[in-house]
Amino acid sequence: MSWIFVMILAATLAGFVQGVTGFGSGIVLMVFLPQLLPINQSAGVSTLTMSIAIIMVAWKYRKALKWQKLVGPFLIYIVMAVFSLHLSKYLAAGYLKILLGLLLIILALYYTVMNLKSISVKSIPFYVMVVFALISGFFNGMFGIGGPLMALYFLTISDSKENYLASIQTFFLIDTIIMTSLRFSTGILTVDNLKFVLVGFIGAVLGTILANRLVSHLNIRVMEFFIYIFIGISGCYYLITAL
Repeated sequence: MSWIFVMILAATLAGFVQGVTGFGSGIVLMVFLPQLLPINQSAGVSTLTMSIAIIMVAWKYRKALKWQKLVGPFLIYIVMAVFSLHLSKYLAAGYLKILLGLLLIILALYYTVMNLKSISVKSIPFYVMVVFALISGFFNGMFGIGGPLMALYFLTISDSKENYLASIQTFFLIDTIIMTSLRFSTGILTVDNLKFVLVGFIGAVLGTILANRLVSHLNIRVMEFFIYIFIGISGCYYLITAL
């Protein structure tokens, strides 16, 4: 029965992080889930567990959503994610995690300094968006963690915290539907895994409720700072787990 406590605790933390920053739930859950399940099943359970939290946030900010900003990045992202999902059975990705960790740490430092100096980045070139989407899709298919770079992209192009949260959560909701369907159809996930998901829903809802209360009191600058710091923490996590 200890797995129940682990799932509720992990999902509560994940829901809170996801609700405040718009991403990061996969990172939090993947700290805990590999203690209970194989890596590929952990990635699937992680994604599905947070679906309830993603739906809650996406619905709350639905009026701020601008669909036209999602289509291009998502198509690039999901094609790479599907490819990576099949590749995950054969590829040892330790070195790739190190590279991703270093990239995220550099980006976090850069944007944090820019934030502290009140210098804003108002746009991301098309080719950078493509690179962000490809990298995010790859690591989503591999580990169920595809948030940091897409969060950075949507944060840059969004005109408010509501638009940012609506964009990133709708993006991941569509991703969850597609990737979960693929994981079930390929046998990575089974009906037996749903017990972890159902228990995790409890924590995800609790964490999201707490986060929603905090977000309403944050301005976009403070929220940006939280996001940049968590991207850096994410990078450190990838480095540590790959060594």
